[in-house]
Amino acid sequence: MSPSLPEQRIKSDVKNVMTDVLVKLLYQENTTLNSFLRDKIRNLETDRRELVGVFGKTGAGKTSLINAVIDERELLPSGDVNACTSVMIKVEANMCNTNYEAHIEFITKEEWKDELWSVSQLQENTTDQKKDDEDDDYQDVVEKLSALYGEEWKERSSEQLMDPKYFKEIPEFLQSTEKILSCETAKELSAKMIKYTRTESNHGGERGIKRWYWPLVKCVTVKVPHDFPQHITLVDLPGNGDRNKSRDTMWKGIVGNCSTVWIVTEINRAASEKESWEILKSVSSLLGNGGECRDIHFICTKSDVIDSTDHSADLQAEILRRNIKVKDAVRKEFNKLHKIKKHFSDDSFKVYTVSSKEFLKPKVLSAENTEIPELQDFLQNLNDSHSETLNYVSGAHGILSLIHGVRLRNEPGIHTEVCEKLERNMALQLGPVQKAMGRACLVFEKCLCEGVERAKISCEKKLHNFLYPRGKSGSGYHRTLKSVFKSGGVYKPKKGKQINLNMKLSSFLTDSIDEEFRKTFPNERKCGPFNGVIDKFSLETESLKENYKDVMLQLIFLQTEEEKIKKKLNKKIKDQKKIMYNSLTETIEETMQECYKKSAGFSKTDTLKNIRETIETHVKKSKDTMFDKAKDVMLTELKSLEDDIVESVKSTMEECLELSFRTDDHSIPDVSTELGIVEKLYDELKRNTKDAVN
Repeated sequence: MSPSLPEQRIKSDVKNVMTDVLVKLLYQENTTLNSFLRDKIRNLETDRRELVGVFGKTGAGKTSLINAVIDERELLPSGDVNACTSVMIKVEANMCNTNYEAHIEFITKEEWKDELWSVSQLQENTTDQKKDDEDDDYQDVVEKLSALYGEEWKERSSEQLMDPKYFKEIPEFLQSTEKILSCETAKELSAKMIKYTRTESNHGGERGIKRWYWPLVKCVTVKVPHDFPQHITLVDLPGNGDRNKSRDTMWKGIVGNCSTVWIVTEINRAASEKESWEILKSVSSLLGNGGECRDIHFICTKSDVIDSTDHSADLQAEILRRNIKVKDAVRKEFNKLHKIKKHFSDDSFKVYTVSSKEFLKPKVLSAENTEIPELQDFLQNLNDSHSETLNYVSGAHGILSLIHGVRLRNEPGIHTEVCEKLERNMALQLGPVQKAMGRACLVFEKCLCEGVERAKISCEKKLHNFLYPRGKSGSGYHRTLKSVFKSGGVYKPKKGKQINLNMKLSSFLTDSIDEEFRKTFPNERKCGPFNGVIDKFSLETESLKENYKDVMLQLIFLQTEEEKIKKKLNKKIKDQKKIMYNSLTETIEETMQECYKKSAGFSKTDTLKNIRETIETHVKKSKDTMFDKAKDVMLTELKSLEDDIVESVKSTMEECLELSFRTDDHSIPDVSTELGIVEKLYDELKRNTKDAVN
């Protein structure tokens, strides 16, 4: 899964050349041009990372799948019915050494102190009758504290539970630093990190572990030393986020940054198994318009297992027929999810049938009942190391072309003429960019105004359905509502669907823009944002090369910079569009915080009645301003994006033009030899690319 050896050699050779050029520049006078060139060389290397989020309920085979895909049978612990992954686990390549490593990031001491204080409050406010299996909050507390402290927590105050003696094995937690476990084998690392990643039903048990530290862990990054794609990170994710605020913030960030998600479920009930579809529904807006996900892979595990009553039949043929039937059933189920399909095209959804057990069998030449090799190929294509090499080498070629072109500078009249033409081209090309973005602002304003009006008319009815659901008892639902408001409008029960009142209220606005938003900011690569207007931007340097041979080198540099700025702008738009879309729900959440706090504080008789009246009164009073505010915040963000893009293009290209054509700097080094070397390597890389395509 690594880049080809010729590519590795070419990039390595070019990096060595650019390191030598950087050293030369460091010995030159510290002029504006030299400073610019040094920064350009330092910024040639980019750390692009593609996140693949892996979701699935306990026992679905997530960890076995990840082990199989990375070809490491014993890395992530799996197969224990009484255990489940309790923290986010990232898996990526170890580019520094040949060890297996786990980098453990903890929550802060302050966060744990807050959780312990909340425990004491919960104990005071929770009667013995309520300390039952239905009280998720209390059971969650018991599980966490018993894991870390055993039974001691029941007789200790929150201050006593912060005693350093409980954290002797993890001084990094007290020091707010990262803990690194490093081992020579995957099996050894797996055994060491289990206490930081897994929830066990019998704390300790057969493993003899006295303390389990997963309640304190924010995230674990596992680094593998072998041939794993350099730019890929697999993330084993809890399906519902986390009750801890910082863990939940990280969870949302990672989900929003996933370019692909794998929804993992067992094949025997793949189409009908509710939990997998609920996971997809709950994260669809975070992945789609509120994220950057391009591909959803529904992965059906244990594809080699079948209950066959006809023992005379060809078992392999029967498994194949079953797998095809399951794939069709899953696709039909996906086609029913119209709300999710507002965020994704049909092409983005694919179904795979896999067997980790079959794939990991020793000496298997062909695993017929698993599509894990197809998933590995997908990751390799997503990794796209060739593109990274090409970007680096072309960027280096551009920088060296500029240095040599400025050094050979002659006939200043031609330089002035070309520079003026390029400035005119830039002004002309920025026109369509501004026009496209201005048009998008008008469209979104119209859609959002319609959404605001619907919200004002219908939000109280939607709120009533939430506060007075059918079939919910008063006492049970009272605890649920308290949990919702205590958590700022979002509650994640240990079982069942996430409850998010903020999203329910903001849905009038998000529904109004979903289709248009996806058209304007598509996650798919085939079309860029604003109908590809950024990708079409060009200074027309190619046509100028034919008539102005004397400034060919400067024009080569400008071509590479033009491509860089377009990539940078598309990244900026991708990041900003998430902020814009999610701002609709976040603004509603901010407006509701006051009444949430008030509602969570009720503790006497008639609590349910008081909670309901408080929320209803607040929404009734706020609806005429709350939704308009959310609309205005998003439109302001969009206008700010337009201004940033135009200013970024102008400032970047003007600096490049000034230094390419109007700087008379004789302090730069001679790089003619280095330019010749890199030109040959660049030509070789382009030939290899052409041969690979043909």
